[in-house]
Amino acid sequence: MSSWTAKENKAFERALAIYDKDTPDRWSNVAKAVGAGKTADEVKRHYELLVQDLKHIENGRVPYPNYTTS
Repeated sequence: MSSWTAKENKAFERALAIYDKDTPDRWSNVAKAVGAGKTADEVKRHYELLVQDLKHIENGRVPYPNYTTS
């Protein structure tokens, strides 16, 4: 799996706002919007990982950062 730059992630987020779950060929459209040679399968997998991360956060499986005060 390829890595994602901040610019690609921002394009990904914008594309998700445009192409919702009811859009035909959603992942192909998102991949085109992201560019950088991303495939429909790559953007779909990126989305699935994002959803999985959100579920972990919502279920309290991700600890809060331990910030120290000075």
